[in-house]
Amino acid sequence: MTNQQLLEPIYAFLKCSTPEAWIEEAKKPENLSILLRDHLICELKAAQSAALLLKRYVLDDDGAGQVAKLIDPYNQYAYKLVGSLDTLKAKNTLSINLEPRPDCKFGQDMIDKMVLLIREELHHFYQVLEIIEDNQFTYETIAASSYARVMIKHIRNHEPETLIDKLIVGAFIEARSCERFAKIAPNLPPKIGKFYISLLRSEARHFQDYLDLAEQIAGKKIDERIAFFAEIEADFIQSPDFDFKFHSGSPIFI
Repeated sequence: MTNQQLLEPIYAFLKCSTPEAWIEEAKKPENLSILLRDHLICELKAAQSAALLLKRYVLDDDGAGQVAKLIDPYNQYAYKLVGSLDTLKAKNTLSINLEPRPDCKFGQDMIDKMVLLIREELHHFYQVLEIIEDNQFTYETIAASSYARVMIKHIRNHEPETLIDKLIVGAFIEARSCERFAKIAPNLPPKIGKFYISLLRSEARHFQDYLDLAEQIAGKKIDERIAFFAEIEADFIQSPDFDFKFHSGSPIFI
């Protein structure tokens, strides 16, 4: 499958393209450090979100603890600057096979999809950190954009609708990431641009996995709910934004 074929479902899913103003900011060499550091945190947050879904809906305490243990070294580095590339090497493995709680009908499918997602996102974290160090950027923690928070506040508060909405939001985050990887890759130093193109396949699959799970749990088409979040997501992406992050809106600076 070509990159264009991978991206077609992403473009059809998202209600708008990334504004040119964002791409212009992303092109600037002085913004590369911000972009990479924010991307690093985005990869970690994606893994954390998947782990929280497993903990809340699928795993017993032991299984959830194993997933938390997997992510913890990356948390320690990202938020406390504890560790290094060397200490993170070979950390991306689980010591046990995870099994769903007996009462969870969709549990094994969610485990299979979310564990793969977690491991891939943590591997991407490692790769972004390599790029940060290769370019001799100083890693410092960075505040997240309000992108995810804007969508999360619209999630319904009763099950299974809460879970369905969380999965749809996850699909939008992955889809927008995939779209922006493709948009900025030609505008970055060749080695970094090649890295971003290499991420398209996994991000496109993550987007589809979230949607498949949402529809499976809903037991019906979820087009109306997707359209609801598509409006919210597109409105944020197209709105003026004084911040510049990987998932920020259209940059505006005074």
